[in-house]
Amino acid sequence: MLGCLAFVLIGWIGLLAPSLIRSIKDAFDQSDAGIGVWYFLFASAYAAGSLGGGLAIERLGRRRVLALGTGALAGGVLGLGLAPSWLVFLLAALPTGLGSGVVDGGVNGLFLDLFRTGRGRALNLLHVFFSLGALSSPLIVGRLVESGVAWQAVVVGTGVAAIPLAVLFTVVKMPGGHRERRAADPNAGAGGRARGAIALPLLLLGLAIGSYVAAGGGVSNWLVRFLEPAPVTLATTALGLYWAGLTVARLVSARIADRFDHLRYTNACVAVFAVALVGAILVPSLPVSIALFGLAGFASGPIYPMIVVIAGERYPDRTAAVSGFLSGAAVAGSIVYPPIMGFLSVTVGLTVAMLGNVVLAVACAAALLLVGRRPSERRAGAPETVAG
Repeated sequence: MLGCLAFVLIGWIGLLAPSLIRSIKDAFDQSDAGIGVWYFLFASAYAAGSLGGGLAIERLGRRRVLALGTGALAGGVLGLGLAPSWLVFLLAALPTGLGSGVVDGGVNGLFLDLFRTGRGRALNLLHVFFSLGALSSPLIVGRLVESGVAWQAVVVGTGVAAIPLAVLFTVVKMPGGHRERRAADPNAGAGGRARGAIALPLLLLGLAIGSYVAAGGGVSNWLVRFLEPAPVTLATTALGLYWAGLTVARLVSARIADRFDHLRYTNACVAVFAVALVGAILVPSLPVSIALFGLAGFASGPIYPMIVVIAGERYPDRTAAVSGFLSGAAVAGSIVYPPIMGFLSVTVGLTVAMLGNVVLAVACAAALLLVGRRPSERRAGAPETVAG
């Protein structure tokens, strides 16, 4: 339950600044470029927290690292709300992103350790809570600000709410996450072949999750702009439909994912996601386009948690490091393509930029297909042991 609450928190924080963007720009007299710098700092720190947090858990233990990460997150958010200047606001993005990344990768690894069976159900349910936080943030924050609540009070309140979670992480019992040191296999050629056995599949899974997040982020960040001919209320409703489909899909996937081969199930979701995106972007009918974007959101919902599940199954002794690596790869995807879409929009058009998300979905599918070939190579004689 604590992990689920932590995911609500990071989902909420992930859309906190976008929900308050107008208030933040006015308070610090900033342009979109300044806000873009903040986004970049936050995302870069998020990626560092995801990667470094997983390795730290293997050495220091999960409770300590998650408590420190949540504490850093709380301190960073408090810094955002109390920042007297734009420079301080920018600097506060670093602990906020770092702590969010540690919690993201750490809790994913925690659930992989807690649920050795039924991981598809467990990870999809976990990510439902992230979606709920992301969905509720703009709705609640927007209403609070419109009712006269100062935006700083909303941010400070979020930071205060994170403090009890940091305390709870220090006392709640959970798998330690320490990595077991193993003697090197003398038949592995000084570990060379063994290390190769973990490198390629994990890199492919990182490519898959990074491509997926880049595509999903591109759709989410630019959908309202893409539907510019429609009224703003209709365009924002379409974005809400996309996220609602994503959330519902994770609930459905929690019930059915473990009935199927996880890799094939995930690739089927990616295929539907790509096809629905093509239709949504190219179809001339606005209502049909909006419906297809909703279908794309529904198809995309299980992809992220299922990639984490696949990695956990392949590397059960490295759950902390693997989940941290995948979280970092996911954030890297969000850093790269969605901002590029703005430049593509003013050069070749937003329709072409949106079709780039389809290309990324195809790249995700291709990487997963290559991962699926690895078991046959092991049966053909590749080493099963991964060197420590």
